[in-house]
Amino acid sequence: MRPLRVALTDDEPLARARLARLLREAGCEVKAELVDGPSVIAWLRDPQDVDVLFLDIQMPGATGLEVMAELGECRHCPPVVFVTAYSEHAVRAFEAAAADYIMKPVSAERLAKTLARLGEAGPRRVDAPAAAPQRFPVKAGEGHVFLDLKRTSHFEVEEEVVWAWASIQGAPSRHRTAWTTLAEVEAAFPGAGLIRIQRHLLLRPEAVLGLRPLEGGRASVRVADGLDLEVSRSVTPKIKELFGL
Repeated sequence: MRPLRVALTDDEPLARARLARLLREAGCEVKAELVDGPSVIAWLRDPQDVDVLFLDIQMPGATGLEVMAELGECRHCPPVVFVTAYSEHAVRAFEAAAADYIMKPVSAERLAKTLARLGEAGPRRVDAPAAAPQRFPVKAGEGHVFLDLKRTSHFEVEEEVVWAWASIQGAPSRHRTAWTTLAEVEAAFPGAGLIRIQRHLLLRPEAVLGLRPLEGGRASVRVADGLDLEVSRSVTPKIKELFGL
């Protein structure tokens, strides 16, 4: 078992020290601390033994986005998590294939979510095989078929029956599972990051296509064409934070 190996860059000494401390407190091993764009480019031109790079966007010499453009198709570059105080860079960050996007000042809670999203919240086994696809059975006539969790947008419980919503041939539809409560679904996929957005709705965040604010501090998320889900007022701040809003 070994901790997640990370590198970080920030031209502000206090911000750089804070992020390094939070990463170490989260159980990560900080392998490098860089101070500007050119130093990151030079460092990344050689294969590096790190799992994730936390990259500031506003840096002297070259911005984080310019760093990514300069490197182009870098096969040995680690996944990048952008860290910045400017929310307007979010779209361009994800267009650059960023693994995540964190707003400053970075909090321990937000950082933990990023590490969990990367699937590396804790120590990991060296050379561990990739996890098998997470599938589950749903009713199909007199038998069952197996759905991949990655094709599922959300789960809905109704009269002690849990329905899985998935897009089959482009159209969202619901499928009856063997579960009777959403707690059973959460127990079946403990590392999937599912979020209870209503008492009867369990959302897979990766399925969200868009978000629209509603009155009363609530929000609506779109998971498929013509299919929107209302998020409760208490969960809306968590959803917005998750997507850097």
